[in-house]
Amino acid sequence: MKRREEMGFFERLYVVEAFKGVVLTFSRLMRNLFLHVLHTAGLAKDVKAAASIQYPNERRPYPARYRGRHRLTLNSDGSIKCTSCFLCATACPARCIYIEASEHEDAAIEKFPHRYEIDTLLCIYCGYCVEACPVDAIRMDTGLHPEIYPPDPRLFIEDKETLMERSRLLETYGPERLFQMHMKRMQEIEKHPFEAA
Repeated sequence: MKRREEMGFFERLYVVEAFKGVVLTFSRLMRNLFLHVLHTAGLAKDVKAAASIQYPNERRPYPARYRGRHRLTLNSDGSIKCTSCFLCATACPARCIYIEASEHEDAAIEKFPHRYEIDTLLCIYCGYCVEACPVDAIRMDTGLHPEIYPPDPRLFIEDKETLMERSRLLETYGPERLFQMHMKRMQEIEKHPFEAA
């Protein structure tokens, strides 16, 4: 298909083109609104309206590379893999990772994170922390999106124990069961949004 190089007079003014765009958008809005009203009334169920997911009652399957909530991986003995090298915190463009290193009682282990916190209000879920980690201590493969918390910003700071517990839960239940538990929790929050968690 050959592209036309020159625009007509009305196309150069953009008024007609902008009006066409508004008409198209408004007509689709009215069509989908009408179909959703019919669906709510139990009519025209076979006619599909806008492609929307009624979260949290429906789910869209996430791809395997989806960057979900963070977790800290564990060794076979249950200890944390993190060596407090600070590469994840250095690579983070949002500066949302705080690590406080401490000496380990085992002489073979140089140091470990005494505190490891991620402020999920600042996190942009870019995955740079996962790529920077040389020992595969942090991952974002839970398949879960961020939690909804009450409006206290301190609850959005996830500490080391929370991040380690996610690895234990993922190993115990598996990704599918973990996602179902997460969706059930989100449905309860949607039913009772002002109750304390």
